[in-house]
Amino acid sequence: MTLRSEVTSVDANIRTGRHRALRMHVHLASLTKYRHPVFTDRHPTRCEEAMRAVCEDFEAEPVEFNGENNHVHPLVNVPPKVAVSRLVNSLKGVSSRRLRQEFPDLVRHYWRAQRLWSGSYFAGSFGGAPLSIVKQYIEQQNRPH
Repeated sequence: MTLRSEVTSVDANIRTGRHRALRMHVHLASLTKYRHPVFTDRHPTRCEEAMRAVCEDFEAEPVEFNGENNHVHPLVNVPPKVAVSRLVNSLKGVSSRRLRQEFPDLVRHYWRAQRLWSGSYFAGSFGGAPLSIVKQYIEQQNRPH
């Protein structure tokens, strides 16, 4: 029995390659610049769509997404060849550009900075916590109305 068949029979969510088997879920959190509460119900939905497109380009798999009025929480299954910092930079850059283009009301908050997101972010592999617990935490975010 090969490593690939042994691992995939245990968990279909594990990525396998020639000499590796891994499952690397990264919980991300991005804050709006100055932590302004600028999102309404339509913003996180569009942000998720933009971030899903970026994930597809990186061959990453978005697992869960939610947010509140001043931050978002994507949970992403990241392939081993992708540097988390590069993925985060693309997620934030593309989503910022798209949201500011599509929602002029966001631009007035950031006319000087020309950025939607704070320069900082959180990225954590959840240290063995069951994926269901992390997904539940993200699902329970109070999406703006």
